[in-house]
Amino acid sequence: MGWAETARTALAALNARRLRSLLTMLGILIGIAAVMLTVGLGQGASAQITDKINSLGSNMIIVSPSQTTSSGGFRGGGGSASTLTVQDATMLTNTAVAPDVAAVAPTSSTSGSLQSSSSTWTSTVVGTVPDWQQVRARTLASGRFFTAAENESAEAVAVIGQDTASELFTSGSPLGQTVSVNGSSFTVIGVLDSAGSSLSSNEDDTVVVPLSTFANRLSTSDNTNSISSIYLEANDADSLSAAYQEVKTALLATHQVTSTDADFTVSTQASLVETATSITGVMTLLLGGVAAISLLVGGIGVMNIMLVSVSERVREIGLRKALGATPGVIRRQFLVEAGILGVLGGLVGIALGFIGAAILTPLLSMTVLISAPATVLALAVSLGIGIAAGVYPASRAAKLAPIDALRSE
Repeated sequence: MGWAETARTALAALNARRLRSLLTMLGILIGIAAVMLTVGLGQGASAQITDKINSLGSNMIIVSPSQTTSSGGFRGGGGSASTLTVQDATMLTNTAVAPDVAAVAPTSSTSGSLQSSSSTWTSTVVGTVPDWQQVRARTLASGRFFTAAENESAEAVAVIGQDTASELFTSGSPLGQTVSVNGSSFTVIGVLDSAGSSLSSNEDDTVVVPLSTFANRLSTSDNTNSISSIYLEANDADSLSAAYQEVKTALLATHQVTSTDADFTVSTQASLVETATSITGVMTLLLGGVAAISLLVGGIGVMNIMLVSVSERVREIGLRKALGATPGVIRRQFLVEAGILGVLGGLVGIALGFIGAAILTPLLSMTVLISAPATVLALAVSLGIGIAAGVYPASRAAKLAPIDALRSE
């Protein structure tokens, strides 16, 4: 008996027990769909986090305050005090200190109560310098960004995000309009292009003002030289590591601290992406492992049904052996049946996975990535489970003696 005839016979045997075959495939298809969706969710989350990090800017380094110790000996958490100053940022603009740094943007931020002529709103207010636009890779939808001269003279000008503009100015252009920020009046000179959300905030809901203006009018700190963080851009991707070392070394020397008791932290885009990817990778592996248990259950179901099938078809096996069928042919017959159950379950499971991805993407507001390699691997796994589950029942059928099988009731 050739492979074609074996496959035809296997399909006929499965078709004769349609309901049993469908229920047997159910465990495999649910397992395959569950694994595909959990892995797809993990990959989608990883891609979304990476996009959010990349939206902060390109080749970027972020310096932020670390834990500090008060005069009374009590330690504060990371970012609990402003240990960075404008002088730190100015030092890092010196090419002799950090030759691989292309631009530096010190920032201070606070929550601002905004009021226009027709509406009120609450948003994040950021004080910074003109290089912020380059470092953060932001473009303008209309108007312009403030200049170095306006920063020097502490002009009351502001650039706002898309969401802020739509909330404060429901009709007409925001350009030239006046907006009150925590009681201080600012003239809107530009509107930023949409950038979506970053890791912790909505980048489109923001008000950007000159750093000197922020210090004079909006700062809640007694020290007008203190800043919240420093954003830096390396010359290119290849020099990012060198720029990181230059920035860290310069700040350690300026603050007269060592790496073990540093009052600041330095991170890069690459490190943020690596950390986020490792976290989502662990979660994906954990969830995928839980989902894979259903595949194991499905394989046990296939083995159970194939054992039942062998018991029901003892006389058929004996008759075929009496007519000359070898143990190898009998073994192949049942292995093919188990393999078909696995493949069909895998195909339906893959289809279910794609349907689930299409449904979950809008529900979760996150893309569920189903990759081609994962799909092929899922099909191979389902085939492997079917064959593996059929090995023992097939071997048992092949070992039946013809005379004993023909005597069976």
